[in-house]
Amino acid sequence: MNQTHKQVARSASSSPALRVLARTGYAANGVVHILIGAIALTIALGGGGSSDQSGAMKAIAGAPAGFVLLWILALGLFALALWYIIEGILEPGQGKDKWTDRLASFGRAAAYLFLGGIAVTFALGGSANSEQSTEDATAGILRMPGGAFIVGLGGLIVLGIGGYFVYKGVKKKFLENLSLPGGKVSNGITKLGVVGYVAKGIALGIIGILLIAAGVTSDAEKAAGFDGALKSLLDLPYGPWLLGAVGVGLIAYGVFQFARARYTRL
Repeated sequence: MNQTHKQVARSASSSPALRVLARTGYAANGVVHILIGAIALTIALGGGGSSDQSGAMKAIAGAPAGFVLLWILALGLFALALWYIIEGILEPGQGKDKWTDRLASFGRAAAYLFLGGIAVTFALGGSANSEQSTEDATAGILRMPGGAFIVGLGGLIVLGIGGYFVYKGVKKKFLENLSLPGGKVSNGITKLGVVGYVAKGIALGIIGILLIAAGVTSDAEKAAGFDGALKSLLDLPYGPWLLGAVGVGLIAYGVFQFARARYTRL
């Protein structure tokens, strides 16, 4: 990395305002996941809705002064994305591990930029359909030379990310970046993290499997985002119970994000 870029990144990382906004970004991510989990529970009980980021933002937009909250969420999410970009630039590791960690930071930044963009879209009075966007993007890739392979590979990557979330939850690896106070508070946060990471890992794993299926069959309609992945659980035995369990897990993940906003090391 250019030394000037690193100097700018170090200067930005020392900003108290950016640190506060980055913590707000974790809380914003928590709000989104709590709403996704709540919508998933509603669907499991026979209701309707879109259990993904778009559905969560739509629910916020429909609340009193929802557009104000959307702008606050967007600001926090963009700040958190900037923090991860800075983290990637300043990554102190060595060799292959350094670039693996750097790419992971940039990947997190891209995810928060995407989520912040959805918040801005709804704050401006627009709308978005994550499921349709996923299907359209998959169809576009399938039309490319080797598109089926690319989609399948993407599915394997997402499946791997989902597996890592489950591993991170079961092994409690998420505690490495937290400074918890100990006692009952620490135990409660740890339990929320375990349940939350496993639930999100399952959801991401389903998305990966559906993308692999889309690649193998060259059928973009098999691809799905969060909403389609969660609703696919309804087709399984005890589907509503499975969807409800994942919904509860995503709510736990959202609550954990609030604890992360308070106790994460920045």
